[in-house]
Amino acid sequence: MEELKDYDFTIIAIALDEDVDAIRQWARDEPTTPLTYPVLVDRDFIFAETYGITNVPSTVWIDEAGNVVRPPAITPGDDTFKDFTQIDSSVHHEALRAWVRENTPPMSPTELRERIVPAGESLSLARAERRLSMHLLRAGHQERAAVHLATAMELAPEDWTIHRGSMPVRGEDPFGQAFFDFYQAWETAGRPGYAP
Repeated sequence: MEELKDYDFTIIAIALDEDVDAIRQWARDEPTTPLTYPVLVDRDFIFAETYGITNVPSTVWIDEAGNVVRPPAITPGDDTFKDFTQIDSSVHHEALRAWVRENTPPMSPTELRERIVPAGESLSLARAERRLSMHLLRAGHQERAAVHLATAMELAPEDWTIHRGSMPVRGEDPFGQAFFDFYQAWETAGRPGYAP
């Protein structure tokens, strides 16, 4: 947010993607307004796993001491996808302004503890399987990679970072029918992992 440029505040985008060139195009060539913040690529989902991101796009607010003050949540920059997210971006903009300008935390310590939920065994195994599949894929072992990726998706059926994030390497369009099928199943399940 341009209005916060005079504060000690930084936005960093972290793309969870295998295809660095696709991210480069998204970050450099496609924006109608040039990006003014760095875009990193996390091919191994280290950031996602460290901070518990199971849905994309998500934001995490981290203070200058490295403490999470707002765990992963959908905080859209505008209302372009409001019908989809069911989130009014102004709520997050106001919370962000209050945090940056006045050091007002976006949630109480109790709310923060309730929202930071460690990954269970199934999700931890799914993440390991996904990581192994990407390692095998990069080494040219497509068939073995596909087996491990299928296991990851089975272990974490509602994790967007695993399902939608792997669509390009599975030859599927992340904005195509496979995505809409996944989205419908997720919607039917009550939109899990989409914290307000």
